[in-house]
Amino acid sequence: MLATADKISLLHKQKPSQEAEGFSFYDHSLYLRGIINHKSIKMRKLILLVTLICSVTLSAQTMAFTAIEVKVKPHTQDDIAEAFDKVFEDVKMNQGGVVLERFWNGRTEGMTHRIVFMRTLGIDLVDEGSISPDKNEAFWAKMNNYIEEWGASYSGRMLSWQEGDTEKNPTVHIWDIKALDQNQFKKGHDNIVKTFKKDFEGRVVGFGTYDIGRPNGASHWVVVTGKDRNDHLMLYDKLEKSSKFMQLIKERGAAEDVRDYEVEILRRKQ
Repeated sequence: MLATADKISLLHKQKPSQEAEGFSFYDHSLYLRGIINHKSIKMRKLILLVTLICSVTLSAQTMAFTAIEVKVKPHTQDDIAEAFDKVFEDVKMNQGGVVLERFWNGRTEGMTHRIVFMRTLGIDLVDEGSISPDKNEAFWAKMNNYIEEWGASYSGRMLSWQEGDTEKNPTVHIWDIKALDQNQFKKGHDNIVKTFKKDFEGRVVGFGTYDIGRPNGASHWVVVTGKDRNDHLMLYDKLEKSSKFMQLIKERGAAEDVRDYEVEILRRKQ
């Protein structure tokens, strides 16, 4: 990842002013074009530019994401949530969404929250003009006031995805892994979700890739949502007592656990 803004090629449809901090919601590439190295400049000069690659050669049905980790200042979570609500109010998403999450365990380098942008490759997250430049710049100006430090960013694809009720099940358990055979793992994952459909009802269950900025060298991820930690533990306890489940786990093939962590969904706009 490039450390300075002058090394980054900007291809905006609608560029923010030179004074603006943040990114335009109308960018056309699925690629985190730049996070200024916060260790080398003052926080007020941080500029975060997230863009989404829009290539006609990519499958329009492939969902992808970009996640950005941040460390917020103490007692500012409600302020960030309010700013999130305001910028996305009445904004219609095109086959995607934006999620604001809080880290529980598994934090890296003191990061407290992350913002996840999800979209279908080849389709803009929002239509141009849905968010005015003034509103966009005001949002990122507020975010910079509340954010103490910008952390890692990473992008990837969703190879399998079952939608769920995130208001009922806002706690997210994520495993970062290194899967030896992606296709074999996906087939095994899909068989598990299908076989234990009743147990996963109402939960988001997903499997996908890390393609850019792989955290700790992980190549893939698995995600399951639940009501809270106890709900997750009860689910695992039930599943692991099933010989069928354990057999399907083996059929996914070899995979190395890199880390696992929990986040809580604070806001989700789709």
